[in-house]
Amino acid sequence: MNFIGDRDYWNNKYENRDDTLFAPEISLVENIQYLKKGSVLDIACGDGRNALYLIGKGFDVTGIDFSEEALARLYKFADKNNCLINLKQVDLNNTNALKDIGIFDNIIINHYKMNKEGLVDLKNHISKNGILFICGFGEIHKVDIKIKETDLIQSDDFDNITDSFDLINYIKKESSRGYLVTYIYRKK
Repeated sequence: MNFIGDRDYWNNKYENRDDTLFAPEISLVENIQYLKKGSVLDIACGDGRNALYLIGKGFDVTGIDFSEEALARLYKFADKNNCLINLKQVDLNNTNALKDIGIFDNIIINHYKMNKEGLVDLKNHISKNGILFICGFGEIHKVDIKIKETDLIQSDDFDNITDSFDLINYIKKESSRGYLVTYIYRKK
């Protein structure tokens, strides 16, 4: 499943951006107190707006993305800011994409809709009481030519993870960008 676009779409998007890093996701900033101190796996990290924010807050971050252009930009931003980050190019469309990724205290997924099988697999990559933070366009967001119905986060996307995770916060918010939802889970 390609979220909003395929690898070529995202490589082109990142290749044509200026040298300014977007601000971190506001929901992450407003809810950082939920994260456990320690390590973070930033899934679909893009060019690092959240990863670099978290490094600045003292987290050890591993960022993964399938776009080599996004990872190249993130490496440049990290170098410019004297930040250490572990980066890996991973295509989440592949079965067992996270097989050798390790175990983290927190996993964040921002503006990427992971398939249900991938969500279930996250239990193998997060420590006990670890936090799973998911934010993106929610089920009532207006669909357009860029964002398809299949890109929207639905509440039933998480039905298969409730045996491993407890929902500790759910936030829905409308902004100038659209209808956003945040799900914060703690691993049992």
